[in-house]
Amino acid sequence: MRKLFTNLILVAACLTSQAAIAGPKVEFKTTMGNFVVELDDVKAPKTTTNFLNYVKSGFYNGTIFHRVIDGFMIQGGGFTPDLVQKPTDAPVASEATNGLKNNVYTIAMARTSDPDSATAQFFINVKDNPALDYPNAMGNGYTVFGKVISGTQTIDAIRKVPTMVAPAPRMGRMADVPSKAVTIESATLLK
Repeated sequence: MRKLFTNLILVAACLTSQAAIAGPKVEFKTTMGNFVVELDDVKAPKTTTNFLNYVKSGFYNGTIFHRVIDGFMIQGGGFTPDLVQKPTDAPVASEATNGLKNNVYTIAMARTSDPDSATAQFFINVKDNPALDYPNAMGNGYTVFGKVISGTQTIDAIRKVPTMVAPAPRMGRMADVPSKAVTIESATLLK
């Protein structure tokens, strides 16, 4: 009986500690369904803060998933439905060395060839993408800062959307653009 009581206390302590280390959660409502991401503010504190600043300001509301590659990732958070890029805050330093991997349903920061150029755009891996992990062939990697914890069916639906090459003002032509806009209606920090 004493051993059972001790085991119950250990289980309760583990459950409590799991809840204590859970990171912030953001719910995305899109034209194709909803999904929730849990952010890792311990391993990616700067990236998480940057992302949450965009969420809290309403920046993502009305943006689209502008790059969809089935078997790779879906990217959004920077363009309006008419493919105009939104102005952003200053870039955030890369945290790609944090040990988090670009596995299926993880969320990571999009960037240019400069590892410290991530601003607002993010992508969700639709398969394990070890080539994007630190160190990759170019030595940099892409910063993973969370994972989808509900609504993976929405991610799977978005990755299947037909795409096209589309013109974009001031950016030249863009490839892998959904032929029908997939809009982020809202991104909300959950309490």
